[in-house]
Amino acid sequence: MLGTIFLLVIVGGAVLWVVGAYNGLIALKNQVANAFKQIDVQLLRRHDLITNLVETVKGAMQFERDTLEAVISARNQAVKAQGSGSVPAMAAAEQMLTGALGRLFAVVEAYPELKATANVAQLQEELVSTENRVAFARQHYNDVTTQYNTRQAQFPTNLVTGLANATPAELWELEDTAKRALPKVDLGLRATPRA
Repeated sequence: MLGTIFLLVIVGGAVLWVVGAYNGLIALKNQVANAFKQIDVQLLRRHDLITNLVETVKGAMQFERDTLEAVISARNQAVKAQGSGSVPAMAAAEQMLTGALGRLFAVVEAYPELKATANVAQLQEELVSTENRVAFARQHYNDVTTQYNTRQAQFPTNLVTGLANATPAELWELEDTAKRALPKVDLGLRATPRA
């Protein structure tokens, strides 16, 4: 009788552990999906703001057409990549868009009358704020994805991964090696001769 109770306790504990591990993996899988959708939300906001910014500056920058077309093209590629759901494709397209935006902002700086326009200033400020939101959403996605991938690989949870249809999720990574390179900073203070 005591052996049967002991066996039931062991089997019951094992079943509870399997259910707990399964539910933990499903919860993390859903958090990864949610974090990815949060990136989508912020990227959509970014893409809409870029469209508004381009329309606002288009009239004043007729002879800077190449810059505007590069931003529009990069935006369209980013929207297309976003629809694919592929993390590497989205990361690459968003990186191209960031570069095109940087060139547009440099051109806007060259036009004081355009820079002084309230709409352009507001859109630039909103884009900077959105860039921060996108960066935070990417960081959150990578944090949750790392936790999910780690949990799948850990023993004994890895025994339940097949049951939960858990597969490793891709991290959001920079492809451009120039972005990964450490900046060179020269803090050497040169003494100026006194006269």
